[in-house]
Amino acid sequence: MLPNYDYCKAEFEKYGLELSEKLYSKLDIYADFLVEYNENVNLTAITEPDEILHKHFIDSILMLKYAEIPQDSTLIDVGTGAGFPSVPVKLYREDIQLTLLDSLNKRITFLQLLCEKLDIKADFVHGRAEDIAKMPEYREQFDFSCARAVANMALLSEYCIPFVKVGGSFIALKGPNEDISLGNNAVKLLGGIVSRETNYSVDDEQRKIVLVKKISQTSTKYPRNSSQIKKKTL
Repeated sequence: MLPNYDYCKAEFEKYGLELSEKLYSKLDIYADFLVEYNENVNLTAITEPDEILHKHFIDSILMLKYAEIPQDSTLIDVGTGAGFPSVPVKLYREDIQLTLLDSLNKRITFLQLLCEKLDIKADFVHGRAEDIAKMPEYREQFDFSCARAVANMALLSEYCIPFVKVGGSFIALKGPNEDISLGNNAVKLLGGIVSRETNYSVDDEQRKIVLVKKISQTSTKYPRNSSQIKKKTL
């Protein structure tokens, strides 16, 4: 269960975000179900109510503050895990057309049950990003891809940029310490350019969000297969 509504509303407002009673109710359902399901399936190490509020919900929704996502945009969350950042984003912006991709079927099952509980529509894809990105129905079909992951920028870019249409963007939610410029070669090879890098903090923890604009089609060479990706980053 989340902290009370008034507290959560005040915390949202600190970051320039709005929290309606309807959104609070849905986030509360999300938090409860996440903690309950996590007892049997390892989804998150963050289970304290205040930490869920800040490190999962506010941190995810802040993506909308630093990345301009037009009405009715298509978004694929690559390696979404327990649905972060994109399920809170979908709750905040119901117009977004969401696809959730994860390599573990038990996470996809959780996400299907979660979205049913939250009464939101999403498409669910079970598979590895490097395989799914080669399929015509997913390759370069999305306005945006996003990922919140510890993988370095070069690796994340190879997984995520192939999903994005020319003119769209890849949104990477990162920790504060990575030198994003080390991924510039990969970004360029994949048809992108880093258009913005923004540092911010959530609950006194530093964060970074990186926007990669897709300026040309991704070569059919990418993404490589998983063994090649692991052997050498671009």
